[in-house]
Amino acid sequence: MTQRDFFDINTYDYELPPELIAQKPADPRDRCRLLTVRRADGKLFHQHFHDVLQWLRPGDVLVRNDTRVMAARVGGVKVNGSAQVEVLLLRPEDDGEKCWEALVRPGRKLPEGSRVRLDGDVVVTIDAVKSEDGVRRVVFPADCDVRALAEANGSMPLPPYIHERSSRPEDYQTVYAKDPRSAAAPTAGLHFTRELLRKVAKRGVTIADITLEVGLGTFRPVKTEDIRRHHMHAEHCVIPQDAYDKIVMAKKNGGRVVALGTTVVRTLEGMAAASGGLHPGVLETELFIYPGFEYKVVDALITNFHLPKSTLVMLVAAFAGYDLTMKAYAEAVKERYRFFSFGDAMMIV
Repeated sequence: MTQRDFFDINTYDYELPPELIAQKPADPRDRCRLLTVRRADGKLFHQHFHDVLQWLRPGDVLVRNDTRVMAARVGGVKVNGSAQVEVLLLRPEDDGEKCWEALVRPGRKLPEGSRVRLDGDVVVTIDAVKSEDGVRRVVFPADCDVRALAEANGSMPLPPYIHERSSRPEDYQTVYAKDPRSAAAPTAGLHFTRELLRKVAKRGVTIADITLEVGLGTFRPVKTEDIRRHHMHAEHCVIPQDAYDKIVMAKKNGGRVVALGTTVVRTLEGMAAASGGLHPGVLETELFIYPGFEYKVVDALITNFHLPKSTLVMLVAAFAGYDLTMKAYAEAVKERYRFFSFGDAMMIV
């Protein structure tokens, strides 16, 4: 019998027919399908997302990421040239938010010091490549409100595997999203309608909001054969005192912490790993979860179906167990579930 290598990127591969990549969300949101995975006996249940109520208990706390996706993709033209440029803003580097980490296309035509006139008539400077991932520093004028510029002139940065453009910008936002500070959506939350959330609360489940500003740490692909060599980018996250109190109270009274999405997992487990236990506060988390990781906070997880070989598949395998995770993915492919950001959901209890 061959021993499985959990550090080998190919261990997390699976075959996905391209037609199963969802191009638009379910309407209404909670009519998408739900594959529930019960860890105790390895059984799988085929349902719809609104059936998630069946798996939630009075006394549980549902923790969700309340971040909002910003219009982070801004176009422009190279100064003293004609090259069309696209800047995807990731995160500010300074308190004044004049220097940003960004992905820039076409990078080969923009050497260090290149100047680009962005839509909105603001000229920025493209600095050197910061990392092997191609992240660049983009410097804005001192009087520029970068977030306002992006809001007025940018567009929603839908993932590259979504080619159809029939969805509306609000389709890529959760119904409880607040401050626009992310470059991608916390997609597990897209399945909830306001009505379904009211039913969750009515069932006696507490709802707690944390924030993780979604960036490269969530969606950057793994390019190393040995996953331990993958560079996990830091993401800014916050656990408010109110959310912390709700989580502690649920645990104290025997309730479960139900994480709505992998960004919630990284926030809660990242804080617990960094501080020797869960605490309220602010953290730049670089936590990379893969099999062998010991969960300390999360008891159940709602998530989407993720890309082959991605860090998110590894996180799920660490929670559900590798064999059960791959069994669930194989079942989802066989039953023609819809995958990725606008796809169906999985709940692991």
